[in-house]
Amino acid sequence: MNALRHYLLAIQFFTRIPVTGRLAHWVGYSPAMLRASAAHFPGVGVLVGAVVALFTLGLMQALPASAYAPLVAAALGTVLSVFITGGFHEDGLADVADGLGGSSERERALVIMKDSRVGAFGAMALVLVMLTKVALLALLGSVDVGLLAVALFAAHVCSRTWPLLLIRFMPHVGDAAGSKSKPLADQISNTSLAVAGVWFALASGLVLWLTDGVAWWAPLLASALALLWMGRLFWRRLQGFTGDCLGATQQMCELAFYLGLAVTL
Repeated sequence: MNALRHYLLAIQFFTRIPVTGRLAHWVGYSPAMLRASAAHFPGVGVLVGAVVALFTLGLMQALPASAYAPLVAAALGTVLSVFITGGFHEDGLADVADGLGGSSERERALVIMKDSRVGAFGAMALVLVMLTKVALLALLGSVDVGLLAVALFAAHVCSRTWPLLLIRFMPHVGDAAGSKSKPLADQISNTSLAVAGVWFALASGLVLWLTDGVAWWAPLLASALALLWMGRLFWRRLQGFTGDCLGATQQMCELAFYLGLAVTL
């Protein structure tokens, strides 16, 4: 029951899927529970990825046969993913781009990242990342619709697993008093990492069962390299991470996953 509560709390925190009323009362909340819910980040990816993948697959079946159908499905699938998560990770990406692009000084960059307004660097980052993501998904869809659906599912799980390593090995440098993610930033336990690993392993097993002959090591490697690049950037510029950094890392790892898969095809 505790594991289910932690999973539902992760869904409540990272998506717009309603966990309200009596269910929310049963789930409860405490900083310790939010910290424990980090183990279920990949499980959130399983849910979001499955919904987006099924929607995209169904839309491809409903659209007329056209070279533009994968582009339409990719765009609307991306819209759905943003709607489900409330743009939580995209907001982190914009804040990180504004902070790191707006100042070379660590303290000033952290202040900019806390500003709710979107600046030029954040706007450019959002447009370029979303445009590239839709283009890559359309490319995958033009090759194989089924592969596109599986890739969406796998990328959402993978990109929500890698950021846990930032929590494990880097210090939190955000505003502890005002950060909603501060309970998540305390060093994740080995038990939580193991639970996340189970989520990842189960999802990976399903992906391998659904596909045959696809070099999944390539997108996995590409997303891992994106994680290392982001981690190195945060350590060099901030000497740690913030909640926005986790969101930005999720976005970059997801994008790298699609790119790695597209290159192997």
